[in-house]
Amino acid sequence: MHADPESPACREESHLLPDEWLKVKPVPANGNLSPGVYYPTVSKRSRSHRHGATRRTRRRAILKNGECNILKSRISQRRLRFLQDMFTTLVDAQWRWTLLVFTLSFILSWLGFALIWWLIAFTHGDLEIDHLPELQESSNWKPCVLNINDFTSCFLFSIETQHTIGYGSRTTTEECPEAIFIMCLQSIVGVMIQAFMVGIVFAKMTRPKHRTQTLLFSKYAVVCQRDGELCLMFRVGDLRKSHIIGASVRAQLIRSRTTKEGELLSHYQTELELNADGCDSNLFFIWPITMVHRINAESPFYGVSAADVLQERFEIVVILEGTIESTGQTTQARSSYTTSEIMWGHRFVPLVTYNRERQGYEVDYSKFDETTQVDTPLCSAKELDEFYGNQADHRSIGFIGNASIPQEIIYRNGQPVIGSPLINIADRLVADAIRRASLTNRPSIVKYPPDYFNSLGDQSSSSSDEESMKKKKQNSRKDGEKGV
Repeated sequence: MHADPESPACREESHLLPDEWLKVKPVPANGNLSPGVYYPTVSKRSRSHRHGATRRTRRRAILKNGECNILKSRISQRRLRFLQDMFTTLVDAQWRWTLLVFTLSFILSWLGFALIWWLIAFTHGDLEIDHLPELQESSNWKPCVLNINDFTSCFLFSIETQHTIGYGSRTTTEECPEAIFIMCLQSIVGVMIQAFMVGIVFAKMTRPKHRTQTLLFSKYAVVCQRDGELCLMFRVGDLRKSHIIGASVRAQLIRSRTTKEGELLSHYQTELELNADGCDSNLFFIWPITMVHRINAESPFYGVSAADVLQERFEIVVILEGTIESTGQTTQARSSYTTSEIMWGHRFVPLVTYNRERQGYEVDYSKFDETTQVDTPLCSAKELDEFYGNQADHRSIGFIGNASIPQEIIYRNGQPVIGSPLINIADRLVADAIRRASLTNRPSIVKYPPDYFNSLGDQSSSSSDEESMKKKKQNSRKDGEKGV
C-alpha cells in the first residue's frame, strides 16, 4: 500500500528531498502507470501528449520494433546510385513495389518481343492480304513464322517462345535468319528475367529480418540492486523452438557529450558492458535471459541518480545478434530504451518454472514484461559507494528489510509513515549504517586518572626498595647459617 502523495506526512518529508525532486510528482497507486516510477509532471494544456510522457520521449534513433528512425535527404545522384544496385533496392522495397516490378518485367518483355516479331513479319511481307495463312498454300508463300495474322498473333507467339509453352500452331521457319536469332535471344532473356525475379521474391521471403519478429525485448528496462551494486537490466527472449546459435547481446548509450576543446558531440555512442548469470554477453539462449549492466566506476551511469534519469536525455540501444539454426543466416534484432522507459526501483518477475505434468521447463511469456517494486536507493552508484566508504562487503538495501530498525525512524510524531519517499531509502540507509557500526569490533577507549602515570613511578620505586630489603634479609640469613 502506498500513501497518498498529497498527505501531510508526505508533504512534511518532501522538504527533506533535493530541489530536483520537488519538480517531480509521484504517480498515485491507482493510476495507469506503474507505482513507484517517477514521471515529470505534464501541463494540463497539452492535448497531444500521452499521460506520463513528454515530447522529448519521441526522439529515438531506434524504434521499439527495431526500425531505424533515420531520414536521409539531399543525396546527390540518389536514383542513379539505387538503380545501380537494383537487386538490393527491390529486396528492400515494399511488397507492392516488388510485385509491380515483377509483373511489369514480364508484360513489358512480352510486348517488346511481340513488337519485334510483328516488325519481322511486316518487313518480310507476311501481313499482306495475299500472304495471310489462309492464302499461303495457294500463293506458295513461305512466312518467317507460321499462323501470324496480326499483332495479337505476334503477342501470343512471344509468350509461347519466352516460356517455352509450344502449342504447336505457331513456329518459326528457316526462311528468316533474323527470326531464328530473335527466338534464341528471347529464350535467354526470359530465363534471366525469371531467375532475377524469383531470386528477389525468395530473398524477400527468407530475409533474416523476419526472424526478429519472434525475438522479444522487454518493454521497460529496470534499475535495482544486485549483489550490492546498482544494475541496469533488461530482458530478451525467443518464441521459437529453433534456437539462435551463438547469440550475443550488446548495448550502446547514445547521448550528447562535450569534449575538452568545447566540441559538442550530439550523438556520442558509448559501449555498455553486459553480462548474464555470471557469463559474458554470449548467451546459451534456450529461455528468456535478463541482461545486466553493472553500474560501477567504469559505467557511464556511475554518477547518474534517479532524478538525473528524469532530467537527462539519452537512449540505450540494445542489439541481439546470432545465427538462425534452421537456415544458417545471420540475424540481428534491435530495440531501444529512452529515459521514460527506465523503471528505477523495479525488478523482473521470474517466468521459468518446472512443469511436473509436462516434464519440462515452462516459460510463461505473460510475465515477460512484468516487474515488481523493490527498495532501491535513489542516489547514484557513486554516492552509494561514498556512503558505504567503498567497502567491498556492502550489502543491498533490501538486506535490512528484516533487521531491527529504531522506532523513531519508522514512526514520526507518533504515526508510521509507510508511503513516505524517505522511509524506504534514506531511513534504511541510516539504519544500515547504525547496524554496521554496532557490528564493528572497535577497541574501547580507556580513560586514565590524571596522576595515573606518576603513581606508576612511585609504585615502581617502592617495589624496587622492597626487593632490595628482601635480598638483604636473605643474605643475613645465609651469613647466620654459615656462622652456626
